[in-house]
Amino acid sequence: MKNKIFLVIQMISGLMLVIFGLNGFLQFMSMPLPAPEMGQYLGALFASGFVFPIVSFVLLVTGISFLINKFTSLFAIILAPIILNAFLSHIFLDMNGIGASMFLLLITISVMIANRERYAEIFKA
Repeated sequence: MKNKIFLVIQMISGLMLVIFGLNGFLQFMSMPLPAPEMGQYLGALFASGFVFPIVSFVLLVTGISFLINKFTSLFAIILAPIILNAFLSHIFLDMNGIGASMFLLLITISVMIANRERYAEIFKA
């Protein structure tokens, strides 16, 4: 029962990640105007020219991985710093949108906890 509930939550987050990843390429959802500090931060990331396409690609591939339930432990590790950065930038720069980043951060952590036996080799002395 616990695994089925976890799988449903993983599927919902996978769908969110696919939608956010596709939005990075297709811009079909309008985003609210950020606070000035967040606008400067996002402007600097956008000016680099490579951060947003990479993040969108990682979100899309991770979402597909979560949906098909393959390589979830690997993609959870790859996704974790991106989601943590999004969460922290919302905490410190603009509280709007913190709900989605908090949900995805909790889901990423829960995927990592559910697959903790796969990470055992990393933490061996």
